[in-house]
Amino acid sequence: MKKLLISLLFLGVITSVHAQSPDRSGPPALGQVKNLELPAPVRFTLSNGLKVVLMEKHNVPMVQVNLLIQTGNYDDPVGKEGLASFAMDALDEGAGSYTALQLADEIEFLGAQIGSGSRPFSSEVNCTAPVSRLQQALSLMSTIVLKPTFDAKEIERLKKLRLNGLLQSYDEPNAIAQRAFNQLMFTDASPYGRFANDRSIRSYAREDLMAFHKTHFISGNSTLVIAGDVTKQTIQPLLEKYFAAYPKGNAPAKNRPVPAQIKGRQIYIIDKPGAAQSVISIGRLGPARNDPAYYAVNVLNTILGGSFTSRLNSNLREQHGYAYGASSSFSFWNMPSPFVASSSVQTDVTGPALGEFFVEFNKIRQPIPADELTRGKNYNALGYARLFETNSDLAGTLSAQILFQLPDGYYNGYVGKVLAVTGDEVKAAANQFIVPDNLLVVIVGDRAKIEAGIRQLNLGTISLLSIEDVLGKKPVL
Repeated sequence: MKKLLISLLFLGVITSVHAQSPDRSGPPALGQVKNLELPAPVRFTLSNGLKVVLMEKHNVPMVQVNLLIQTGNYDDPVGKEGLASFAMDALDEGAGSYTALQLADEIEFLGAQIGSGSRPFSSEVNCTAPVSRLQQALSLMSTIVLKPTFDAKEIERLKKLRLNGLLQSYDEPNAIAQRAFNQLMFTDASPYGRFANDRSIRSYAREDLMAFHKTHFISGNSTLVIAGDVTKQTIQPLLEKYFAAYPKGNAPAKNRPVPAQIKGRQIYIIDKPGAAQSVISIGRLGPARNDPAYYAVNVLNTILGGSFTSRLNSNLREQHGYAYGASSSFSFWNMPSPFVASSSVQTDVTGPALGEFFVEFNKIRQPIPADELTRGKNYNALGYARLFETNSDLAGTLSAQILFQLPDGYYNGYVGKVLAVTGDEVKAAANQFIVPDNLLVVIVGDRAKIEAGIRQLNLGTISLLSIEDVLGKKPVL
């Protein structure tokens, strides 16, 4: 009797398992995509006028403290191209009574990370530290911020590294293509078309770095951005203690002209004899960050070239096998900013691959199928939360909010707005910003092997450039 009861129970379990087995005939349905629910940032100002923006995140005892400077690579003086990047790199190479090596040792001992760098329109000194070592980390960070030594030996060492990097770029097709693309889109009369070169790098002197620091490290040009396991009550006294000497002052004037749009098809071949691949970069100016079409443009780009399953990648990689991958992106500035589609393709199919870019540019201007539109919106919505996972991520999004003057609560509304994008809005954005007859086309490759195939496309007049036309004469080390 007992054995019979056990058998019946076992049979019931088996039957129950089979009755509840999942349906694997298709992918599971997506659940409802929810908006983010970030807390409102806390804002306050130190006694010296230095602004602070704080977002609390108490699940891990770590803190991110970034000093955001609203000056970047495109604010370099004429003749001193690359100065902002160089100065920020040199900032932590010795400060106060510390040498570069002593600073590195002290930071490592704390289990912290302190670094500095620059971007097109901003620069940062950033610090990641455990809450238990925050005071010591802020002491080191403030020493780097307020008392950089800009030691002459370190400057010379960094200049040699920059010159070596410049020399290496002559052999890197992607670096050549990127430099050429910006120079040709903006011209060297614009700050967006000028880059560090042999002459400018050699010209950097300690006085230049000190002047950069004095001009831009002031309260009116800076914000402390903080994310992590602190409150205003716990962090404000420490900031007052270590950043009290941060200089007061208004933000300096900056030359940031609105760039002109590309007119017609401008096609350039940059000869790199023996290149195994050709680097193709195609683009024009897209929208500014505050353009009402921002959400539609993000969906548009996902469909065109912003995801692995995008049209460009599917065409060039999956369908034709011309390249390992192809992509597109929109940079978002506070003014019209670059759209670029690019790929590294096999040399012998450069012409056909270039032609397929234009096939996709024309197709994206047509109505988007409903299922593809849904996938594009879901891709943006479902992946959005990953931009806010860590303290560093949160501090970065807060910095973007400051630079782009976005309202509080903006990020909490993104998912709903991107899911509300319509097919008509995507089509309108494509017709406004993807204009096949008005594009800059840059191809870096072996001219002897690729020129004929490109000319067969009859895209327009082709101009020929050398690598030195783009990068200048090679530096002599």
